[in-house]
Amino acid sequence: MDWFFLTLFGYLLGSVLFGEIIAKAKGVNIREIGSGNVGATNVGRALGKRYALLVFLLDAGKGFLPAYLGFRVMDTGSTGMVLVGLAPVVGHMFPLFSRFRGGKGVATAFGVLTALSPVVAVLAFLVWGLVLLVTRYVSLASIISSFSSPFLLAVFGYQPPVLILALLVALLIVIRHRPNIDRLLRGEEPRV
Repeated sequence: MDWFFLTLFGYLLGSVLFGEIIAKAKGVNIREIGSGNVGATNVGRALGKRYALLVFLLDAGKGFLPAYLGFRVMDTGSTGMVLVGLAPVVGHMFPLFSRFRGGKGVATAFGVLTALSPVVAVLAFLVWGLVLLVTRYVSLASIISSFSSPFLLAVFGYQPPVLILALLVALLIVIRHRPNIDRLLRGEEPRV
């Protein structure tokens, strides 16, 4: 039964959109600026790097906390673990408190991955950084990095439910990046 409460907790915590809250505190409606996204990248464009870092850390933290608690009390091979790991990401993407209009979930997914395997999280972050350095596209770096996670977890011998969790998160991230993918294909995606 722990999985049910941790999943609910993870979803509700994930539904707290720190980018929107911080921007509003600074007198900015983040949904009306740049891409309209509530995540760290758009907050950085609107408010600067310091606020982007703060939003990234808070969004990663809301993924990390429920996942960390869940992974400590459940077997990593359980279905409950998959739900607990997925919940904060889904909460961020489809938040209860914002009429299910959320962000792309990359930072929150990074927090979940960090709770599961700090080593794989660092490697996925390095993939993200390399793609960003080469292409200067945050969206492309996020997509490729998210898909590197299941492969990296497999290399480190994680059980199939963990790989399923990582693959589901990667698919959700791609779905949330559809407008970015369209702009990438048209050559209209903004670079960093």
